[in-house]
Amino acid sequence: MINGYQAEIAKIYENIRENEAKALSKRRKEIEEKLPEVLELERKIGKLCVELSISAFKDIQNRDEYLKNLRERITDLRVQKSELLFKNGYPINYLEHNFKCEKCQDTGFIGNQKCSCYKQHLVKVYYKNSDLNELIKENNFDNFNIEYYSPRKSGSEPESPKKNIEKIFTRCMNFIRNFDSTNENLLFYGNSGTGKTFLSNCIAKELLDKGYLVVYRTAESLIQNLKRVRFDGDELLEELLINCDLLIIDDLGTEQISDFSKTELFNLLNKKILKNKKMIVSTNCKLEEILQIYSERISSRLLGNFSLYKFFGDDIRIKKNLSKAK
Repeated sequence: MINGYQAEIAKIYENIRENEAKALSKRRKEIEEKLPEVLELERKIGKLCVELSISAFKDIQNRDEYLKNLRERITDLRVQKSELLFKNGYPINYLEHNFKCEKCQDTGFIGNQKCSCYKQHLVKVYYKNSDLNELIKENNFDNFNIEYYSPRKSGSEPESPKKNIEKIFTRCMNFIRNFDSTNENLLFYGNSGTGKTFLSNCIAKELLDKGYLVVYRTAESLIQNLKRVRFDGDELLEELLINCDLLIIDDLGTEQISDFSKTELFNLLNKKILKNKKMIVSTNCKLEEILQIYSERISSRLLGNFSLYKFFGDDIRIKKNLSKAK
């Protein structure tokens, strides 16, 4: 799938270049019909530029004066061309190639490095093809309903589910608002059906809409991805998981636990923390269970490098189904 993304992005750049080539050809044809003298000036400029280039291979007396004269003639012709276009209502760069991205000239790369515009296209392509695209059609802040949370305290919790989710909601909005400047990672834990995955996806949609690269994985699918990275050498997949702006790991604790999963999960968490690439982890496990299930190194990262938010209350999925049944 990663190679598919790469091919799709390459096609996007190819289309951009082809469309601009066609547009430039159309502009030149228009000028040829309406202002042919502009193209004549271009030809003269081109001829002098060639003369300037090959002068290095010629034995010329008074070389400096000769080169100065050539450059002045070229400049003069360029000024004439610009003035002629402008006087006739055209932009002075009307016959130039217009790049959507000047930095990479619509190739996606500056040398061997991906241009910043490459990431913007990757976000759009990934967004369109990812599981998130379907999830966030329903799981978004427009559909967030605080009335599913009871205003009454129950059990040993210090406040009502409604009061608790109000605080979590506010902190999530701050996380989105300060995404570029915060070092915060979020750990959502608590009973099933209390809104952890829903709220994670709400955050994902807001950040995707702002142009950030968000990757969603269940814990089980993440481990499968890490196997591909380790055993198949899938470098593109590794880059996506490590360098995405936000990685959401859903349902931690439901994956098959093994020495491999613990080692690779720790390595991923550690790399992302060191690179300040943010994460949201959701789990039905209690904090004590995390300490029991995972190694000390993983537990230390999850409980020490993440802001902990406990979700509690009635199962919202059951509430919704009962509401539909009425």
